[in-house]
Amino acid sequence: SYIDTEGYMQAVEAAILRTVLYADVFNFPLRLEEIHHFLIHDQPISLKQISETLDYSTWLRQKISHIDEFYVYEGRQELVSVRQQREAASRLLWPKAQRWGKRLAELPYIRMVAITGALAVHNAAHDQDDLDYILVTAEGRVWIARAFAILLVRIGALRGAKLCPNFVLSENALRQTKQNIFIAHEVAQMIPLHGQIIYQQFRHENEWVTDHLPNATRPYFDESEHHPNFFNRWAKRGVEKLLGGGLGDRIEYWEQQRKIRRFEQDMRLAHSAAKLDHTQVKGHFNDHGHPILTRYYERLRECGLDNILALTGD
Repeated sequence: SYIDTEGYMQAVEAAILRTVLYADVFNFPLRLEEIHHFLIHDQPISLKQISETLDYSTWLRQKISHIDEFYVYEGRQELVSVRQQREAASRLLWPKAQRWGKRLAELPYIRMVAITGALAVHNAAHDQDDLDYILVTAEGRVWIARAFAILLVRIGALRGAKLCPNFVLSENALRQTKQNIFIAHEVAQMIPLHGQIIYQQFRHENEWVTDHLPNATRPYFDESEHHPNFFNRWAKRGVEKLLGGGLGDRIEYWEQQRKIRRFEQDMRLAHSAAKLDHTQVKGHFNDHGHPILTRYYERLRECGLDNILALTGD
């Protein structure tokens, strides 16, 4: 490999290649600005330096093809057309995701709504793809807030929208205990629609993300924050006041126990990443992170980057 024969690789070259290889796992060629923003490295590198390295590195030209505005892993050039198709689908899907995200923000106890998953980076498979969200709730009301969200999910389904609020957590439990490049990307690529203050707290509680993605300190796409109108704020506060005391506590406990019993068997699956307790509802019964990291590590080895696997975390 390059490392074995030369004994050295410039840090910028390695960081660029790692970034392109990680995106390749998702069949996702990158623009220059995206390489810069989601750069996998241990310290920030400027856009200018990345651009110059891509222009002048003979070694990178052997590993990465430049087609139109995209950089793609060599031998995977057909993904450029896939990326263009998915971007077009995402543009069609985005207004729907915004609209339903705003409705989620108007539900009782919801303090933050952010778009996650493939759509967050405009890589939706088609214009009817799932709308993935992360929701942050008031402390002690995770399960009630989720119940309201699921009601909206069912309404959305009747109207042709596939809402997936598959990660709901309390505002007092924002720090992610599992810390690797997959989780770092999930945090870095989320696009907040509501609750900017909570979003900033979320990023602060997960400052470790910058150990993996030092340039991704803000959302890649800027979205103006949604503020519910007077009537919706009044209705939201009214329900929260009604369920704010002992009655709400009993309903919260009942709903939590009911759902945990229902999902008990699914949580025992070998690759389950689900977490269900009083602070979070993470309904990932199939751990997508493990196979993604496995494929990423395989690509690193293909390119002789074995000795820096530790940078990805696990």
